[in-house]
Amino acid sequence: MKYIDEFNDPALARRLLEDIHATVTRPWTMMEVCGGQTHSIIRHGIDQLLPETVELIHGPGCPVCVTPLEMIDKALEIASRPGVVFCSFGDMLRVPGSERDLFRVKGAGGDVRVVYSPLDALDIARRHPEKEVVFFGVGFETTAPANAMAVHEARRRGIRNFSVLVSHVRVPPAIEAIMNAPHCRVQAFLAAGHVCSVMGTAEYPALAERHKVPVVVTGFEPLDILEGVRRAVHQLERGEHRVENAYPRAVREAGNPAARRMLQEVFEVTDRAWRGIGVIPGSGWRLAGAFREYDAEHRFSVTELTARESEVCRSGEVLQGLIKPNECAAFGTTCTPRTPLGATMVSSEGACAAYHLYRRLDRPAGTTAGSTAGDTAKEATSVG
Repeated sequence: MKYIDEFNDPALARRLLEDIHATVTRPWTMMEVCGGQTHSIIRHGIDQLLPETVELIHGPGCPVCVTPLEMIDKALEIASRPGVVFCSFGDMLRVPGSERDLFRVKGAGGDVRVVYSPLDALDIARRHPEKEVVFFGVGFETTAPANAMAVHEARRRGIRNFSVLVSHVRVPPAIEAIMNAPHCRVQAFLAAGHVCSVMGTAEYPALAERHKVPVVVTGFEPLDILEGVRRAVHQLERGEHRVENAYPRAVREAGNPAARRMLQEVFEVTDRAWRGIGVIPGSGWRLAGAFREYDAEHRFSVTELTARESEVCRSGEVLQGLIKPNECAAFGTTCTPRTPLGATMVSSEGACAAYHLYRRLDRPAGTTAGSTAGDTAKEATSVG
């Protein structure tokens, strides 16, 4: 089955929307966790088709967006060094650091290469033993297994000129941090289906019970998202808070056991900083002790770099669902895809990029164009 048209059927979409409209009796606010879901929602206007009482707010589900500024600066420092081949997926090249991005490093003579797999970077290291090859390992639980496999293979094959700059983050601790943050409005979550396809759903029941929020594992096509919203609305109206799998064609309760075993062998859980948000305990991975020699931070001694975020960019509030992108005074003016202040404007999964691409440019009623982050938002941006 190709699954090309099956989950874009207008007639089925109308039926789901009719059910949602008929069920809702009061206001509800839910958060989609994944940036891919955000883009689908904005592209198809799903949020505009829902009842006014059902609000979708956008979570920190873009791995590029949450990579901290200090990590970007570490990447830039390593990529600028002679004898280094710095490999990355293409979506990281325009993410701004404190003063530049990887494109500018490449333009200045740095050997920065776009690859499509960490194993491509490992192959470059095999073919060029005279070079230090570094792969920028960014992402959630979805990309971590492949990056773990590359490190595992490097050790197995004795390739010593390969290392990974690790910036992997985990979704459940981020949900915990959002729910514990001041002024949190989230009453239900649409969980990221691709993350659950790797990790399964075992970490979510405790979250749902502890915070009394429904968690619906959801896919990325319009009907996937509408079905996720429908199930969440039914739970909210009944006063329930269970984990439901609305993406069974890809997600099993146990996830992918082989991928999980690889993660357990190569990585260990650590605290991790999220860009614009702060440190979230237990929210990331780093290389386990047996693989520490492949850690680019230690190999290149860039562990002590510090950076300062833009005082104008409000991407941290966007990532926590505290504001919509077009509520930021810089959105579409001083911050555009050509002149981004933060990663949420340049990432292919960033909420600000989605609003700009699909022309959600008008500011919501009551928003002051010249406003900056208020006291409430400043208080809420420290969730660690």
